Formats: sequence, C-alpha cells, structure tokens
Amino acid sequence: MVYPASIHALATFHELLKTIPTAEKAKPQILLLAGEVTPFRNDTDREQSFRQESNFFYLSGCTVPSSYLLIAFQDGTGLSQKPSIELFIPKAELADMMWSVPPPSLEVASQTHDITKTDYPAAIPDAIKTLLKAFPDALFHTLPRGSPLFPAIPPEFAELVMTSDTSEAAISDLFLLPALHQARLIKDEQEIALIRKANKISSRAHEVVMRVLGKAVKGVIERGPGAGVDRPLLPGEWLIEKEAEAEAIFVASCRREGAVHQAYLPIVAATTRASTLHYCCNDREFAWGPIEPHDHQNRNEFAHGGSRQLNPQVLLIDAGCEWNCYASDITRTMPVGNGGKFTPEARAIYELVLEMQKVALDMIKPGIHWDAIQLMCHRILVKGFQRLGIFKSPSAAAISSTAPAGDETWNPEHDEEKILASGISSAFFPHGLGHSLGMDVHDVPSASKPAINPTLTKGMPIGHESFYTYLRLRLPLQQNMIVTVEPGCYFSPHLIAPVRDSRHINQEVLRKYESVGGVRIEDVVLITEDGYENLTTVRSDTEWVEGVCSGTLQS
Repeated sequence: MVYPASIHALATFHELLKTIPTAEKAKPQILLLAGEVTPFRNDTDREQSFRQESNFFYLSGCTVPSSYLLIAFQDGTGLSQKPSIELFIPKAELADMMWSVPPPSLEVASQTHDITKTDYPAAIPDAIKTLLKAFPDALFHTLPRGSPLFPAIPPEFAELVMTSDTSEAAISDLFLLPALHQARLIKDEQEIALIRKANKISSRAHEVVMRVLGKAVKGVIERGPGAGVDRPLLPGEWLIEKEAEAEAIFVASCRREGAVHQAYLPIVAATTRASTLHYCCNDREFAWGPIEPHDHQNRNEFAHGGSRQLNPQVLLIDAGCEWNCYASDITRTMPVGNGGKFTPEARAIYELVLEMQKVALDMIKPGIHWDAIQLMCHRILVKGFQRLGIFKSPSAAAISSTAPAGDETWNPEHDEEKILASGISSAFFPHGLGHSLGMDVHDVPSASKPAINPTLTKGMPIGHESFYTYLRLRLPLQQNMIVTVEPGCYFSPHLIAPVRDSRHINQEVLRKYESVGGVRIEDVVLITEDGYENLTTVRSDTEWVEGVCSGTLQS
C-alpha cells in the first residue's frame, strides 16, 4: 500500500490556512523541505542507522537520505484538491552501489510514492524558478531554519526565492511546523494500522522477556556442554540476570519481526533504579544481596551478594519499536526473584498503579479533557496511599469523609482533599499520565500542549499546579488521537526528600515501600467514537504477569 502523502499534504495546507495572516490565504502556498542525511560516526567510514525526519516522511513517505520536497497548493484551484508534490532523490553513483544500497531510480520512486513528479536534487533551482514564474506571489514555507532539530535547507534555495526579479514571493519558517503538528495530531486509517503493527511487535517482545524470566525460575533453560565456558551461549541458553540481557532479548525479538528501529532508547531498570523515570544505562546486574533503597547513583554496589539467589525486586521495561516510522511506547513492570512473584509491598504498589490506569481508561472518550484524567489519577494515588498507610488518614480506624461519632482520633488535616490540594502526591507520581504518540514518541508537542491554550477554561476541575508540570498533553480528547496511558508510582529519594517530613506521611510505613523502587504500566490507546481501543496487546493484570514470570503459566 502506497503511503498517503498527498492526503497528508492536503491536511497540512488546511491547517496552514488557519494560521497564516488573512492577507496571505489566497496566495499560492509552497512547502520546501529537506530530508535527513545519513549520519556517520567519526573516523569509521561507516554509516550509522538512518531514520527519516518525521515531517518529511509525513509529506512524502520517502525514506531515501538527502532527499528534498517541493509541494504547491492554492486555495480555490485544482491544487486545493490534489497538491503538486515534487520529490528529489539523489542519483545513484558508482560509489553508492559499491559501498551501500543505492537510492531507487526515478522511475521506481514515482511508482512507489504518492507524488506528482520525481527528479534529482540538481534540478531543484530550476524547479523553484518554474514555481516562481507560475506563482509570482507565492508564500514559501520551511521548517525552522537554523534549528539543529531539522535538516538544513541549502541557503541558495532560499536566496532564489528572496532575490527573484520577476516575483514578489516571500519565504517564512513560522507557520509550517505548527500546521504539521496539528495535521499529525489526528491519525488516518493507514497511520493507525502502522501504529497497531508496532504495538503488536513490541507487546510480543515484552512477553518474550517475561517468559524467559519464567523459564529461568522453572529451571527449563538448558545449556549444552561447554556453554559459556568453551563456547558462547546460544539463543535459548541465556538467563536474564542483567538489565542489558533483558534489553538484548527485547530488541532481538523486535528485529526478528522486522522492526528496524526502536522508537526510543529502551529503559530497562531493575530494583530501586526503576524510580529513575528515563534511566538509560541498562548495564547493571540484578540484586543478589540485600536491596539498598537509596542506590540511585548507579554504583551497582549490591550486584553480588553472598548468595546467588536473586533478591526479590522489580524490573521496569519501558520500550517499543517503530514500524515504518510509526512508534509504539509500552511499559511493563515485572517481578524478578521471589519465584517470579511480587513481594507484598511491590504487589500493593503494582495493583495501585493498575487501578490508576483502569480508572483513567474508563474515563477516556472524545471530549474529556486530559487534565481531568490526570487529576483523577492523583486522587486514586492519594486514596491508595491512605489505604496502605503511607499517607495518614483522618481516622486511625477508617478512611471516611465524615468524622465517626465519638472518634477522638479524628484529624481533619489528613482529609483526602487536603492531601490532594497539598500536591504531595507529585513526589510519587511526578510525570504526566501520557502523551500523543505517532511518528515520534512524544508526538507533535506544539499541538498537544499549545502555548496558548483556550481549552483550559474556567470551571474545569483544577488540582495542584505540580500535577501538570510535566504533562505533555493538555487538550480534550478527539476521535483518532493516539495517546499513551502510563500512570506510575515511584520512591525516588530525590523527589521524596523535600516532602519526607510532611505531616501527611507515615515515615515508618513509607520505609517499608521504598525498596520497591518504582512501578509504571503503559499502554497505547486509540480514541474511538465513543471510547477507546487499546492497541497494546501484552497483558498487565497481576495474576497473568506473575504466572508468566514464575513459569507457571505457559500459554
């Protein structure tokens, strides 16, 4: 199936017309974009992995390095129904054929892309001059020039527009990126299919890691003669005893199914390192000795204890591949040691996070504001912490909204609403509930969290300002948005330190839970007409996770 570049171009122009000044709307609009170039590692003469710039791919479907686009549109003309898309790809040279895979021919590129015309980059100056002659008052648009985030447009291309003697054309880099972000916020059917595929592959990879852990618990991973001594370990002989081994199995599972790239650097954090939100070392062993609740300097001091029995701990894996430039983003927290079962403390926190996610999912439908779901998750965390005793309750006897008659232990200072209003829950759930997902993991930021946001209206439920500091989505949900739902609960000493002496916290109970480290559960969901579809297929219910990680559940 050919990628629908012309549909995406049309959507982008429609958004562009909403943002440009009124005086410019009737003029021809022309987009000029550069594709990503192949990166090289210094002094190796070897290419690094290439991935096309997302906006360029959205408008072309082209994965050829060093390509360019010229797209023309004019409202009220034939171009308003089907924009003209010119794709410029490098000519295959002998050196390309000798050292690496050459770009496709112009004929092949024309047949495999939803475009109007293909040519070589050398033809771009003449193509710009032709457009200037046909549309002398055109407004050219580029992505922000001079930004390291986007491939550079050669300055001579812009100069052709600015110095033309036969036109009054202008060029701007102010409007295109916001228009692209708005267009990309709502996914079409082909985009949804690509994200669904990426999530299925990543879901299976998460399950593969869990099942390997379970096989190790059951002792059914057999190693032949000399394995790991006289010869390397073969696939199927690995145990997962390090973060790196879990990452290797996850990535290998994705690559085996054809996924070329991970959508982001995997987060594979064991023990208390699971409280570091974007932990990226992935190079420490699991805990074989007593777990130190405050080993957050990545010193790995407790990697080897006196016993080779794995200590009970969690393993948090936040990882997802991409498929044809579309991402997945899944987090699972699984038990390691303890026979593949959570400790009572870890299980309690896991089920609290699971409850937060369930409540969030039950609220999801078009029209509901994401801020309201974020606030509800903090409310669920506060209630859960009161239930566990980490946060104090109004009454030592029961959690209630009114003081029991004759209960002299009642303390209204520990009312749920007062704790919620204090913002203290942000020390344990510091990040946003989720974000838009598409070609990029934290997709279209200017659209999903606009700087000027008229949706934040009076009358909305408002929580403590800290609840929204790192929230990457602040909009009412719309049909065909794709978002992550990723509540978490963490015991980071850095975040707890400022609130540790709070009158709302029971210090003794908190200490019982700190060695859990952190729990996050993350799924990718599609907003449907009346609710949502969960695109993440790997299960997260406690019984299933423990059954797989303990090796007792084989299917």
